[in-house]
Amino acid sequence: MRYSGLKVITEGLFGNKGWKPAWRNPAPKAEYDAIIIGGGGHGLSTAYYLAKNHGMTNIAVLEKGYLGGGNVGRNTTIVRANYFLPGNTEFYSHSLKLWEGLESELNYNVMHSQRGLINLFHSDGQRDAFARRGNAMINHGDDAVLLDRDGVREMLPYLDFEQTRFPIYGGLLHARGGSARHDAVAWGYARGADMRGVDLIQNCEVTGIDIENGKVVGVQTTRGAIKAKKVGMIAAGRSGQVAAMAGMRLPIESHVLQAFVTEGLKPVIDHVISFGMGHFYISQSDKGGLVFGGDLDFYASYAARGNLPMVEHVMEAGMTLMPMIGRAKVLRSWGGIMDMTPDGSPIIDKTHIEGLYIDCGWNYGGFKAVPASGWCMSHLMATDTTHELAKRFRLDRFATGHLLDEEGTGSQHNQH
Repeated sequence: MRYSGLKVITEGLFGNKGWKPAWRNPAPKAEYDAIIIGGGGHGLSTAYYLAKNHGMTNIAVLEKGYLGGGNVGRNTTIVRANYFLPGNTEFYSHSLKLWEGLESELNYNVMHSQRGLINLFHSDGQRDAFARRGNAMINHGDDAVLLDRDGVREMLPYLDFEQTRFPIYGGLLHARGGSARHDAVAWGYARGADMRGVDLIQNCEVTGIDIENGKVVGVQTTRGAIKAKKVGMIAAGRSGQVAAMAGMRLPIESHVLQAFVTEGLKPVIDHVISFGMGHFYISQSDKGGLVFGGDLDFYASYAARGNLPMVEHVMEAGMTLMPMIGRAKVLRSWGGIMDMTPDGSPIIDKTHIEGLYIDCGWNYGGFKAVPASGWCMSHLMATDTTHELAKRFRLDRFATGHLLDEEGTGSQHNQH
């Protein structure tokens, strides 16, 4: 079924009785050409591009719960391409270009809104750092505008410009940045993959990875054994646990990142705003809720919930930046399990086991990377060669020391 405005009107007039399921609910087959472990944004986009770009249709996506029930539905939905280091900047620039054509590509409304991202800076040193980052973005072909204090005040008059502890010196505007609807991204890729013959198998937890003579031959699941020539591990915060089934220890830690949403309010925040002195970021959803978050909970955990000290920290940062937020009622919070690498950049690579591939370590960049991650991972799985955009995301860089330390904070997981 192709979605269109005419279809919506027609169904509305005739009782919405003609809609079909967005994807099938098949039973697992005995064998596939490729299996993807993880039915989140990255796993679903990998399956979609394997089918679309490489003609592989005998594929299964195995998800232990429901599609999109992990990190892709537990984030603050920010889409941006304001990275600095070679390796990261090309990758995220390509991802943003894919975002810009995604709704047409998938025939699905992912609510991609290029409302603009503004990173505030609060000192001369931060201004210099953002000026340098903006120049790098422009040199690469992306957009960046350095705003002074008055420029920020004109666009964001509701911020507290009178505070003396964290004065606002200006901001870096990335106009093509913005947000998207997280659930819709997962649903759109799931529908697109299913249309091309991919089996999306929910409630199917992988419990083991079968390896013979250094080569992967399939997986064990709660719904029986499934054979496969190739297996992609794309399990976000659970990547370490999945890789352990193959005898691997990944250089990642899993931390909880909390997010919050308020009651629906009239439109007030037109952009995505990042507070440079409190690691606080906020936007307003299409339903009117203020969506915001902050730092990680600074201890390793697999619990999809947070702790109260970090709630207090995030609320303090929000009140410091924009005191008006204190009048809003927080409706709910949630936690995503973040797979943190020592340098803050991802891993897309083959493993030492033939036919076994890994896509993990997305830190804060997971949601915005969904399209390009699937694009590059599908290329790797289909051709056994690394895509040019992911050539620096090698697993062995942690052994060689060729790190991609985007923030310059050193090789410590929870600092990224």
